[in-house]
Amino acid sequence: MHTPTLIAVDRPQPAAIRAELLRGLRALPAVVSPKYLYDSLGSRLFAAITELPEYYPTRTEAAIFARHLPAIAAELPADLTLVDLGAGNCEKAARLLLPLRVRTYVAVDISLDFLQEGLERLQQRHPAVDMLGVGTDFSTRLLLPDAVGEGPRLLFYPGSSIGNFTPPDALEFLRQLHLAAQGGGLLVGVDLLKPIEVLEAAYDDQLGVTAAFNRNLLRHINHLVGSDFALADWQHRAFFDSAQRRIEMHLQALHGVAVRWPGGGRVFAAGERIHTENSYKWRADDFSALLVAAGFSAIRSWTDERGWFAVFLAQA
Repeated sequence: MHTPTLIAVDRPQPAAIRAELLRGLRALPAVVSPKYLYDSLGSRLFAAITELPEYYPTRTEAAIFARHLPAIAAELPADLTLVDLGAGNCEKAARLLLPLRVRTYVAVDISLDFLQEGLERLQQRHPAVDMLGVGTDFSTRLLLPDAVGEGPRLLFYPGSSIGNFTPPDALEFLRQLHLAAQGGGLLVGVDLLKPIEVLEAAYDDQLGVTAAFNRNLLRHINHLVGSDFALADWQHRAFFDSAQRRIEMHLQALHGVAVRWPGGGRVFAAGERIHTENSYKWRADDFSALLVAAGFSAIRSWTDERGWFAVFLAQA
């Protein structure tokens, strides 16, 4: 049986991470990149979110693959290198390895520790597949090590994570993916516009798991910058902005809060927010046009019966 190889690429230095976070915390309004939601605990909490009844994207995307995977596989060559962006626990890709005839699986995630656990479990189930874990922040720049190899590549970006980017940033990111695909392809999940009540429930579940996921960000920030955020001072807020066509997630101060960190601090007024995530929702035709603008061609898409979610396959 093969053993997964783990490689850290372009790992940000602690000083640079601290500087980025403090710039965001000092901004008006305050903002923190959603990539900091995914420390080891945050990654586990998100995995729990995907099992909630309100969180439709994961199960809807899975249903699309269950129904249309033979058609998707027919469009692809054998002996693929599957590059899984934001792999997390690797479970989404696990369903694709055999149907897509994957030779090498490359799991890419910002949390290398969490990635290792998922890769080791997956390797036991697929002992003949070469597996590589790459720890990197691909949201700013996608760097793949030479160990990925030169075979036909399929970049896999599931779960509607493309929605975390503003449309201009999504275009730039897709251009990077086009370059990284090396003439192969891209398989990407895209969340589509739908009733507001469905969208908002998905990001503010009754059990409070998404709230815990969002508030865990403060614990992570404390670890990274030495701040003294108290989770009990903050509440989770999530709502749909119709003009921007996006879900916004925030942390809102329940009362006036003074937060300190080495060398400084900030006072947040009651009701003041820290913007933690956007999730843009697309129309299928608009996203196809975005792929074309990024250099992709031969675009195909599959959706569920309600038209809530789409999976796009495009040639680089």
